[in-house]
Amino acid sequence: MHYLDNAATTPVVPEVIQVVSETLAAHFANPSSLYRLGFKAEREIDKSRKEIAKALGCTWAEVIFTASGTESNNIALLGAAAARKGWGSHLVTTGYEHPSVIKPLERLALEEGFSLAIVAPGADGTVDIDEIVKAVRGDTALVAAMQVNNETGAIIDVAALAEKVKAKNPRTAVHVDGVQGFTRLPLRLAGTKIDSYAVSGHKLHAPKGVGALYLRKGYTLHPPMLGGGQENALRPGTENTAYIVGFAKAVALAGKKHIAAQQTTQQLQQQLLQGLAALPGVVVNSPAGGYAGIVNFSLPGVRSETMLHFLEERSVYVSSGSACNKGGRSHTLSAMNLPDKRIDCALRVSFSGENTPADVEALLAGLQAGLGSLARPK
Repeated sequence: MHYLDNAATTPVVPEVIQVVSETLAAHFANPSSLYRLGFKAEREIDKSRKEIAKALGCTWAEVIFTASGTESNNIALLGAAAARKGWGSHLVTTGYEHPSVIKPLERLALEEGFSLAIVAPGADGTVDIDEIVKAVRGDTALVAAMQVNNETGAIIDVAALAEKVKAKNPRTAVHVDGVQGFTRLPLRLAGTKIDSYAVSGHKLHAPKGVGALYLRKGYTLHPPMLGGGQENALRPGTENTAYIVGFAKAVALAGKKHIAAQQTTQQLQQQLLQGLAALPGVVVNSPAGGYAGIVNFSLPGVRSETMLHFLEERSVYVSSGSACNKGGRSHTLSAMNLPDKRIDCALRVSFSGENTPADVEALLAGLQAGLGSLARPK
């Protein structure tokens, strides 16, 4: 199997499977229970919180656990807007955000009386942070931007963005979707003006169903969900102890393997780009200087889904875009204003440190065979 869809999800590595299994058996008690078993489960969560805080470059008290990156984004966005509604009725985001960012913002605009400014990416896939800052006004309650685009790998310098936004309007909240960037790009949150930062476990070889949200100390947020007092009452509900411990283990492993994984993804990206350059008519949609682990490209004359299933028959797994679109036309490539034919023929390849040159060789061989048998004459 040649799995090259790590931006959608990553395989859970054996070390994480082991620690999750052990925690399910040993620490099954409710962490809020007032007896010893509950205290032990709570202690495991606290240890995990410190591990993830270390990777984020913040204090452990600034980390809350959630069920996913989507939930983290929703808590951050809806909570920030509710806390600032008295004076701020304006929102700013980019044109290529994940649905868990753009949909809550659209709901705020449609149902809660907010206005929404969207800064589109250029044809090269990048977003100019000065254009985002230009959209900020005196009544801008919130700016939301993703660190690494999940379809093209385009990068925003979110620390610089937050600095410029706060210089223009210190009251404006700055939220970052860091799901694709966490542990892959260097960022120490304590040294930035970022107010909130969302991450997810299943992008880092942990199970699906666990995430985290950084909330800067002193930052005001109105909880959008109500219930018990777990996670400082910001994410009520019994914590998933085993998956939280697994998430922390995955983050610790990512820290140890960071340099090797970075070198691997860069080498694989170069191997792929060189191979694509030898195929007739292939166009790369990812920007130069983007995250090496994500490469988006278009194949002439073959629709994405057709090639995707052709590759699947050869045990090569890629994506036609964001997994959240369920096969729909790419939101990001549409925002880049690319031609429909180019969008409809686009594939996304995404690496992890577990991939090898053999995976890229299998992909390139499959693409060449597919172009030979599937491509329609122009």
